[in-house]
Amino acid sequence: MKIIDRYIFLKFLVTFFFCLAALTVLVIVIDLSEKTDDFAKTGLPLKAIIKDYYFGFVPRIDAMLFPLFIFISVIFFTSKMANRSEVIAILSSGVSFGRFLMPYIIGGLLFTGILWWANQYILPPANRKWADFNSKYIDYNYGGYENTSTISNKYFKLDSFSYAGIRFYDTTSKTGNNFFIQKFHNTQLFYNLRAQNITWDTATRKWRLDNVVERKINGLHQQVTEQATMQMNFNFKPRDLQRDDYMKDKMTTPELNEFIKLEKIRGSENVNSLILEKQNRNATPVSVLILTIIGATISSKKIRGGSGFHLAVGVLICVLYILVGRFASVFSLKANFNPIIAAWLPNLVFATLAYFLYKRAAK
Repeated sequence: MKIIDRYIFLKFLVTFFFCLAALTVLVIVIDLSEKTDDFAKTGLPLKAIIKDYYFGFVPRIDAMLFPLFIFISVIFFTSKMANRSEVIAILSSGVSFGRFLMPYIIGGLLFTGILWWANQYILPPANRKWADFNSKYIDYNYGGYENTSTISNKYFKLDSFSYAGIRFYDTTSKTGNNFFIQKFHNTQLFYNLRAQNITWDTATRKWRLDNVVERKINGLHQQVTEQATMQMNFNFKPRDLQRDDYMKDKMTTPELNEFIKLEKIRGSENVNSLILEKQNRNATPVSVLILTIIGATISSKKIRGGSGFHLAVGVLICVLYILVGRFASVFSLKANFNPIIAAWLPNLVFATLAYFLYKRAAK
């Protein structure tokens, strides 16, 4: 990198971290003002609220607004350079516009990689901390979350031809009773298993069944086997038996991939939302690079109105980007729109805009 590249790159870094810190404080203040009553109802000390809630909330909100922080940072410092005629001086020295954008692209790729890595492995543990607090205190206050440790009459699919059910299950002790499995070939039942109790064995990571009765049915004949105890390796875990609206947010990407495979086997209706979550973790970091290029191209020209006009245009573009993403997500979840296309559609639209703006600015 040449001196001018290091100059631009350093401004990129400094401005971004300043915007990150300032806007994070602003978001925390707004969130705190909205949830003061909820925090007071918990009876927890301030230290516990910071540790159990904000240590999860801050990484979550920063990752969510990361592309916006990048976009505002790029527009802010590039507009200042344009107003001081620094951009004109750089381009007048024989540097092409594409070469001028090189430190922006390097910075955009760096932050894209950081956000991608955080989305896959760092953000899920933070989401778990935030979600656990939210479900226990915030959502429960408004009746929006079923904060209970017991589940009754739970029925679900194991695969395309197997069904299971539990009459009663305790999510805390991970035990249940009146468990059954039924397997069908076409419309004919050929296997039935019933157990009085079912318990998750943390040592073997398998299910222990007590007082088991197995029936293998072949037409008018059946074979009945009774056992006091069985160890079974089913394709569901304790987490699959409890209602958790935040489950996909808590999973690292390898865990999410495994869960998607199981949900496809079970024929779950939530597969699209899981695939959309996975694709968003890949698509959102790419938007950082796209918005970096857009921000640099629209703010590198010296115009009347200066930074204020550039920031106004930037906010408008961000709003449009969010709207396109929201509409695509809703169609994916409600209208069976392909979740992969839904996740990447905003990037495709704004990558086209970035190319158009670049070609225009390069002239």
